[in-house]
Formats: sequence, structure tokens, C-alpha cells
Amino acid sequence: MARRSRHPDGPDGDTPDLGELLGRELSAAVIMFHEAVAARRGLTATENKALDVLTRRGPVTSGDLARELGLTPGAVTGLVDRLARAGYAQRVSDAADRRKTFVVVDVDRVNADLRPVFEPMREAMMKLADGYTPEQLATIDHFVTNVTSILRDQTARLSNDTRA
Repeated sequence: MARRSRHPDGPDGDTPDLGELLGRELSAAVIMFHEAVAARRGLTATENKALDVLTRRGPVTSGDLARELGLTPGAVTGLVDRLARAGYAQRVSDAADRRKTFVVVDVDRVNADLRPVFEPMREAMMKLADGYTPEQLATIDHFVTNVTSILRDQTARLSNDTRA
């Protein structure tokens, strides 16, 4: 039997279990952190996540970016326009196929803007990690990696569900 908390707002009046509460708290904290990071830069959280994707993956087409973010091509067109106006991104034509364009970000600018924001968090996370054994860290890594995979799968499921 799952452990229950005393928190009153579970589905159907039931009390959520500890895993559900931790997941909800973690999810809310991550979203609020990324909203704050984006707002500090004059962006939305989605625009900020787009910069993250572009920084990690390198130049991608608008269509690839739309699929990665779960947005429509039209929404990504507006998003890229806003990133370009903010000086973070530009569209670059493919040298081999002029009909194809890539979205390219100024990685140095993005990293310079984010370093002061993320460095204190990195330091706090490193300090937290110091309190765990290598075996515990391996378990945490396994858990987080698999939760990330589940979240991606569930996001794709929801994005592809035409009943909504």
C-alpha cells in the first residue's frame, strides 16, 4: 500500500501519495524557476526553452524546433521572430538548399546571459550532491533520467491526443 500524506487536495477528494506530492512540488518549482529566468531576460518560458533547445542542439529548422517544443509551425514562426528581435536568434538559409532555413542562436550571448543566473544554482546543487554517496548519486541519476523519459513520452502522448 502506498504511503499517504495528509495533504487534502488529491483527485476525487483522496489524499495524494508522497510520490505524487513530490512530483507536483518539483514540477511547480521547476516551472516557476524557468518563468523567473525567462522574465529576467524579457522572454516567456517557452522562448527561453527554445533557446535552451537551440543552444544544446545547434541550428535546427523551424519545423524541428516546433516538434521539439510541441508547438505548431505558426507558433514557432512568431517565437523565432521574437527571439530575433531580442537579438538571440536569426534565420540562416541552408547553403545546399536555399528553400530550407535554420534557426541559429548566438550561443555566446545566451551563455553569458545565463551564467550569472545558473551559477548559484549549480553551486547549490553541487553542495547538495556532496552529501550523497556515489551509489546514491547513481540511483538519483537513474531516477531522474527515467522520469525525464517518462515526461517526454507523456508530453508526446498528450500532444498527439486528438480527443482533447
